[in-house]
Amino acid sequence: MIKSLAAALLVLGLGGCIILGDRSGSETPDYQVVADLGRDVQVRSYGPRLVATATVEGTGDWSARSTAFRLLFDYISGANTGQEKIAMTVPVQSARDGEQIDMTVPVETDRSGNGFRMRFFFPAKYTAETAPAPTDPRITLEVLPATELAVLEFSGFWNARILKEQKRKLAVVVERSDWHATGAPVEMFYDPPFSLPWLRRNEVAVPVAR
Repeated sequence: MIKSLAAALLVLGLGGCIILGDRSGSETPDYQVVADLGRDVQVRSYGPRLVATATVEGTGDWSARSTAFRLLFDYISGANTGQEKIAMTVPVQSARDGEQIDMTVPVETDRSGNGFRMRFFFPAKYTAETAPAPTDPRITLEVLPATELAVLEFSGFWNARILKEQKRKLAVVVERSDWHATGAPVEMFYDPPFSLPWLRRNEVAVPVAR
């Protein structure tokens, strides 16, 4: 019961006791800004990153998000072969199977897939060899390759409509730049639901190339 309550309070992302915008020193993946596209969009270069991915049925509704986050929360709380506790990091990333971002206006979304994925980024001290294996088959470990992401940051509350609108804005900016999308969009969240809205850090991103 206590674990379920803790997971519910942290669902959507996001570790640490963050109420006033202090993320309690939570580790984040390193990146370099390689281009500023304006309108709060920047292109970031990320190196390889070790992640734990929870995959559940659904298209990103609250139930799917809650289930996926609870799986990841349990995993870092000790539901792994080493019964090891792993420090929470930010952001938590989510995506829908089959979703694409069309670099014309309006953004078209393909919801033909029925899977929802949420990812936890490991602290830098872990490698694929040292990370404990998950005990739940819905969680997989993988190393994401180095990539460049066009990222739009925004604050405040969010829902499916707001996320769709932010992805549309991102699509417009990228389309008018020297970059083009090379994959599906993702969402990245840095704060839990009880954070003050104007201090929340939310992002939508898409892999890009010149």
